[in-house]
Amino acid sequence: MTLEEAMRNRHTVRRYTDRKLPQEILEQLQRRIQKNNQEYGLTMNLVTENTEAFGPALRLFLAKGVRNYAVLAGKDEPGLEERLGYCGADLMLFAQTLGLNSWWVGGTYRRKGLRKNAAPCAEKLLGLIALGYGAVQGTPHRSKAPEEIAQYDGPPPEWFSKGVEAVLLAPTALNKQAFTLRGEGRSVLMTCDNGVFSGVDLGIGKYHFELGAGRENFDWA
Repeated sequence: MTLEEAMRNRHTVRRYTDRKLPQEILEQLQRRIQKNNQEYGLTMNLVTENTEAFGPALRLFLAKGVRNYAVLAGKDEPGLEERLGYCGADLMLFAQTLGLNSWWVGGTYRRKGLRKNAAPCAEKLLGLIALGYGAVQGTPHRSKAPEEIAQYDGPPPEWFSKGVEAVLLAPTALNKQAFTLRGEGRSVLMTCDNGVFSGVDLGIGKYHFELGAGRENFDWA
């Protein structure tokens, strides 16, 4: 499965089976996380066979079976939220190519438990990504129409339309899809107005747009 195929097949899954992740899968996830940490100055880490990031009630009713997750963390500095959104999106789609399901958890987690399992050098935590074999495969979320979030100066080229389509497949906080895209020539400006989640959602959206449009076809404004 390619990343593009994973983008279309991935849906939020909150309940997981007790099937353990094979060592080969764990190693591939570790390498992907380390690669993103090095390239983007992050301190994400993978936690396995651990339930401390969720309280008993959440484990019973909402986060059932979640025992593996990536801690989203980095140095407390400007731009961290967008970089974690971008790299988190990459990790979720990469996990999908490995046959795993995922869930971006931005608020309903136990902060003390997450901090305990974060990397020692992690300064700021923004949540986690649950990973595993889903009890279900999830369902598509409701999406806005492309014209609700995007405008292009003149007839839009195919790469722009594909990029917008990919953005609408991206997970966002509360499914608000609060994106705005403006294209002119090779230049694309993307913003997101989703309150405290804007930075993370912008990073997720940019990753999806690049995957759909092809990074070689445009420049970020």
